[in-house]
Amino acid sequence: MVLKKKKEIQVDAFVLECQELETLQSFADAEDQNLASLLLHCVQLSDGIHQIYCIKQIVTLLKKMDRNSACSPMIKCCLDIVGVMYFSLGAKNPLKKVLASSLNGLPEHITTEAVHSFVRCLKEELKTTDLSLYRKVMDNLASCMENFSLGKASINNLFKEVLQFLQKSLVEIQEENRKLSGNSIAETRLMHDLLMAIKVSMMLLQKVQENFQGSLWKKPSSLVWQSMCGLVKSFTNFLMDGGLLPTVQTTSGLAVILFTKTMFEPVEKLPCLVSDLLLHSVKCASVPEWFVSSCGNLCTEELSDSVLLFLCHGALAMLEWKNGSMGENGEKLLLDIALVLLSLASQLKESNMAVSLSRILAIWTNSALDVLESSSQNLKCSLNGNSNTTGKLLEYVYTHWEHPLDAVRHQAKLIFKNILRIHQATLKGSVVKSDPFLSMLTESLLSLEWHVKGKYASLGCLVECVGVENILTVDRTIPAQILDVMSDQTLAPYASDLLETMFINHKSHLISAFQKTIWINHWHDTWVSPLLLILCEGNPDQTTYVIDYYLPKLLKCSPGSLSYMIKILQASADANIGSCNTRGALGALMACLRTARAHGHLQFRDIMRDGLLSTGYVKHGLVHQHNQVRIDALGLLCETHRSTEILTMEEMQLIQFFITYNLNSQSPAVRQQICSLLKKLFCRIQESSQVLYKLEQSKTKQELIKESAKWDHFATLQQYKDFISSICDKLFEALFPGSSHPTRFSSLTILGSIAEIFSAPEGQTQAVFQLAQEIDSTRVQTLIQCFASTFEEVKVLAFELLMKLHDMLDLQDSENLHLLFQAAMDLSISTKPYDCVTASYLLNFLIHHKGLLNVCLKYQQVAHTFQINEDMSASTMEKNTLAVIKYLLANLEREIFQAEKSLLQAAASFPMYGRVHCITGALQQLPLK
Repeated sequence: MVLKKKKEIQVDAFVLECQELETLQSFADAEDQNLASLLLHCVQLSDGIHQIYCIKQIVTLLKKMDRNSACSPMIKCCLDIVGVMYFSLGAKNPLKKVLASSLNGLPEHITTEAVHSFVRCLKEELKTTDLSLYRKVMDNLASCMENFSLGKASINNLFKEVLQFLQKSLVEIQEENRKLSGNSIAETRLMHDLLMAIKVSMMLLQKVQENFQGSLWKKPSSLVWQSMCGLVKSFTNFLMDGGLLPTVQTTSGLAVILFTKTMFEPVEKLPCLVSDLLLHSVKCASVPEWFVSSCGNLCTEELSDSVLLFLCHGALAMLEWKNGSMGENGEKLLLDIALVLLSLASQLKESNMAVSLSRILAIWTNSALDVLESSSQNLKCSLNGNSNTTGKLLEYVYTHWEHPLDAVRHQAKLIFKNILRIHQATLKGSVVKSDPFLSMLTESLLSLEWHVKGKYASLGCLVECVGVENILTVDRTIPAQILDVMSDQTLAPYASDLLETMFINHKSHLISAFQKTIWINHWHDTWVSPLLLILCEGNPDQTTYVIDYYLPKLLKCSPGSLSYMIKILQASADANIGSCNTRGALGALMACLRTARAHGHLQFRDIMRDGLLSTGYVKHGLVHQHNQVRIDALGLLCETHRSTEILTMEEMQLIQFFITYNLNSQSPAVRQQICSLLKKLFCRIQESSQVLYKLEQSKTKQELIKESAKWDHFATLQQYKDFISSICDKLFEALFPGSSHPTRFSSLTILGSIAEIFSAPEGQTQAVFQLAQEIDSTRVQTLIQCFASTFEEVKVLAFELLMKLHDMLDLQDSENLHLLFQAAMDLSISTKPYDCVTASYLLNFLIHHKGLLNVCLKYQQVAHTFQINEDMSASTMEKNTLAVIKYLLANLEREIFQAEKSLLQAAASFPMYGRVHCITGALQQLPLK
């Protein structure tokens, strides 16, 4: 577990200008008790977090003010400053949100004065003429409409001014964008400002609706009406402008429909107008003059595919589809939108447009479901499974269910699921299971090849719609067919998801229809028996993917089925033990048990106690001919759902048995898995031992007496120590001279894991095991002999293990050091390259020991060439490294001098390579500065 440092919250503080600060100071009392004093203290704070706490105190004091105090100059001044504070803060500043939420609960008499203050501040904001500050004003307008009663009231009072500001900002931003053509950074910033202005305009209509009551605002002479017409014209221009960001265009499409919906009369004709726009059949004479003047481009020009797409999105998102509020005109519009969207499917190939189209088609299916709740019979006929519209939707799904983009595939699945729901909604209570369309669809999907990935998600949706029994009625071998497909890893996730949907649905159906003793047998025959057959006889890839993807989901759905699996597999384990190519019943049993234990469905103690499995089967699995069966049997012992689960004696004995026969595995992949699983086991021992230590420390004497009868923690810890010690004995015995490379690799890797995991970290006083305590001079010599291996990885493993233990090793005997140093020197002049590498590793090991310096200085070649100052400021390793390099250089210089006598001698002087190699290795150890 990794503990992440908690991120500190940064809140920018508000700073008041000098003039306002002086005004506030004039109202503050000397004792700092009144509202002005508290507010003055707040604005003088430099920490935004502290200002938040202070704001809450200020609002609490405001709520206590009576009606007479509310009209005082001090309160008005304080409310003005609070307004200035709110509009000065950034949109994402937490202080702004705290201020808004706190001010929402003000009493009515204070609220009235606060609104006046906020109106004054907002009016000043709306007078902004600096284009670079427009975004700040828009952010403030958006904040005012987000669950802030004072902000909404202020905008309501200045509705006309807000509309005029938005109209002006849209025009100016668009004009500025034209001027900056080619400056991508500035254009992007302006695009986002434009997008924000459109969103704020839409929020204004949706959240501040008091201004649209009555008919006065609809008069052509009304400034509100004129501003809204100007906004619609701007939205239309943005919608038609292909040079803008797609997000700006699609939001403009939403805005056009929303504003038209608000302004258009009669309302019942609105769906007809939108239909005419989409089908390019608008007659200008039949629509209002304001619409022609504002949206003339939409009426007269040929609309591009993207504009049609965005208008469809706007209609689906902004019109009211529920409860049949738009009547038959709305139903026609729904069908027209589907017609337009499906016609665009073959034309919009660009990835962004393809994603947008799929998402909008999914929205259309949701709108269709809303309309069908109270629709006419005509619409139901137009949307049932046999209709032309549904046929085209299915064609879209079939074309896009394997689209390269994940978003499109996901939407295609959602569309298919909604097609089924739409068809169900049109059946008027008919029996779904016997419906011809669903039967035809089932047969059509099942007839497709299983390599078609889209088939799986669609079949899953169909199972949820008609039930798995109707699918199995067509073909009872479907579960086996899907399992056969799982030999392909690219299909395995899809197949396992479909199988999960099917067996969960089947279980629910059987539970409701039969008694448990009856339904569970039927369920096992359908879903478990094909699985067991695959595990016993399937090819390696197939069994691996079935175990990884399918088995965990099956056990999660029905944990009790594990007993059935064990019973069936044990009954045939003796007769079907498997081979080097197939797992057999025994291998299948090991795989099932390993998966069940790893996912927390059983503990090894329960297996032994309940007699579910004999240790003989596990032993047979640990020495099976099939590599993966051995790995699964070892995984059963090593992998657990809880990392602190205590090992049993049976587990320890089985692990010892496994190590005896499996260190010499010829497969590198198998060796890696063995070492990895054993490392998990050692980690579990370490963690569970620490839990046991803590339990003992936290218990009283009486508790320890009571517990001793049930569980002796110290006995367990001693068993742990003895177990790991015996493992180390076996591993060191396997490192005898002449042992194979696989044996040495496995033994050294496992020993390295033990040294790493059972090291005593700082602050941990109790350790269940220390490898250094098991090391004597014989075992050190055994590890050093591994340097002579011709395999580089064995040298590395031996060296790394010695380095982990070198602080505890006693190599100060000068005779031993002398012999080792002399051996390294002899190896360095060998004609065999790997001997030189061995010498390098041996020297790199020796330079960490203090006595090496004296050994080096005994050689006259070194003594005559340089002297080492014993008191010089350097580590032991640095001194030893320097001495070794000097000795090697001196010998190399002598050999080169002798070799210069003749070219022949130089060519034959191969041992120089060894000297150079050792010097290079030694230099790597020297921390040159």
